This record gives sequence, structure tokens and C-alpha cells, in this order.
Amino acid sequence: MVVCFLIHTVSPVNALSAGESRILYARVFRPETGDARDFTPEQRRLMQKEKLHIVARQVQSAVTLSLEASGNPCPEAVLGEEAAALGEAECGVFSLGNAELFPDRSVVLWLSVQSLAFTLVCGPHENLLLAEGTIRNIARHCLEELRLLGPGTEMLLKSDRVDATLHRLLPHGQLLFLNHRFAFTLDKEIASYGSK
Repeated sequence: MVVCFLIHTVSPVNALSAGESRILYARVFRPETGDARDFTPEQRRLMQKEKLHIVARQVQSAVTLSLEASGNPCPEAVLGEEAAALGEAECGVFSLGNAELFPDRSVVLWLSVQSLAFTLVCGPHENLLLAEGTIRNIARHCLEELRLLGPGTEMLLKSDRVDATLHRLLPHGQLLFLNHRFAFTLDKEIASYGSK
């Protein structure tokens, strides 16, 4: 099962310093367990927000290391053609230890497309190839919804359309095995929702 999904920045944005990352979208699929029930709802929300920021910072570090190791420059802050961007995407995975951030051991799968990272935090026994295919599919649909307002400005995200995409491609945090016909039908549904 997928624990959470994030879209966040991996390269500097105007209002942030070089080491910071801004979470543009977050969706948590698994409710908190254990000691979290002893806190007020506001405290739980702040704890969850901090955990997501820690994951985003770790992904940002992994993306930076991956880019430096491959000799590529930092990702550009301009979104180009969606199909070409996914071809140039960096992908990686790392593990979070037991109870490091989440109650169980988790695996973090990330896909960096230019200045953004799409991140899935999964359970330890998830099919990583299926998760990578899913995150690439989600990224392809989400990139269509992201628009750049101008050079050096913030990005605008239409969260209702990302919610609809996640609802169809990652229902209740479950990874789906998709055949071509079912994937084509889902693409048509998402496109029809996006045109509304």
C-alpha cells in the first residue's frame, strides 16, 4: 500500500533558499497509528506536515546527488513539453528505517522532472516496478495540469484535477495492475475530467 504521495520542488524557487523544498501537493492514504492518537488534531496535523517536509528534503538531497553523479546540471525551472520532460526524468528509490518517520519501514520512490519531484512513500513489500510505472503515469497527467505563470514565478497547481488523477490511478493508496485497454479507458476519463 502507498502511504503518501507528494509533489514538491527540488530546485530553488524565488521565495525559498537553496536548501529548501516547497510541497505543492500532498496526499496521505494511511491514517496515523500508535502514539499519534494521544495528540490533539492540530498537533497531529503539524507532526504529519513535518514528516512530509522531511521526506521532501531527503528526496531533494537524493535528486541533487543523482544529478551530480550523472554530471547533469541542476534541473531547469521551466516546464517544457510533458512527453519530452518525462524522457529526461531522474528516478530513484531509498528506504526509511523502522519507525524513522512512519510506524513501519517504508520505501520512498521518487521521479524528478526538471524542477519538480513526484514522490511515493510505499510499504516495504510493494512492487517497485509497478510503483515506478504508476508514478510515471501520474507525473505525465499532473504535468498537464501544472502551468508556469512566468519566468521565475511560482507554479500553479490545480489540486482537484490531481485528486481526480490519484483517485483513478491510485485508489485508496492501492497500486493497480493496468492492461493497455484499461489504461486507455482511464486516460480518456482523466482527459474528460480535465476538459471540464
